[in-house]
Amino acid sequence: MFELFKIGFISITFFDVIDVTIVGIIFYKLYSVLKGTVASQIFLGLMLVFLLSFISQVLNLRAVNWLLKFITEIWIIAFIILFQPEIRRILMLLARSPLLRFGQKGETQEVATIIAEAAFELSQFQHGALMVIVRSKGIRGVSETGDLLNAILSKDLLRSIFFPRTPLHDGAVIIKGNTIEAARCTLPLTSITSYKGESLGMRHRAGLGISEVADVLCVIVSEETGSISIAENGVLTRGLAKEVLRQKLMYNSPVKNKFTFKYLFGKFSNR
Repeated sequence: MFELFKIGFISITFFDVIDVTIVGIIFYKLYSVLKGTVASQIFLGLMLVFLLSFISQVLNLRAVNWLLKFITEIWIIAFIILFQPEIRRILMLLARSPLLRFGQKGETQEVATIIAEAAFELSQFQHGALMVIVRSKGIRGVSETGDLLNAILSKDLLRSIFFPRTPLHDGAVIIKGNTIEAARCTLPLTSITSYKGESLGMRHRAGLGISEVADVLCVIVSEETGSISIAENGVLTRGLAKEVLRQKLMYNSPVKNKFTFKYLFGKFSNR
């Protein structure tokens, strides 16, 4: 049905072309996520095994088929073990799709304004800050590493928490909606140690780290320079002005984003 052409005894149909194209895109996007990591070399090795297996089946090479079958019987377990961090990252990217967040409330203009103004005033005094804004799913495990507050969000409260002489200033605050869930929280560190040739401090590495594994925005105020940065999906944007930060917080709320295939695949390709 819908036969396009033949290569020897192999008949190629329209659906075969679509099938191969989809598989090719999936593998390309997976490699884009893994590119630059140690796991990328292992991934290429697995792809070579699959290619050899396909060729051996087409040519009916029984001995090679038997050998490759023995290898591929354990590849799923090996894949999960070897690629655990990358699989988690891919699943988190899929979970961040606005299609899966349909109906959830985004950040209100008031919340975005409070966070932007607090970050700007903290930067004026060069008080370091780390604010994690939860967009969809909660991060209870991270919140429990600090002190639970469940307090109404306000600019003065954020400034008080990050004042250098307060017990809660060292660590991150977790913000969900208009509530500060917890303060002095410990965040996972990214493996990235520099950005555009500049060394990253622990605060920026923590902000990037949590954005890699959770559906959050992380606002970072540098204690050394007072500059304001934002981390999203493992990407750091530095040197933000107050209004730019507020617009980013508004634009990246769940209800602002629209689901498209470009959005989904763009997340992978940016890796």
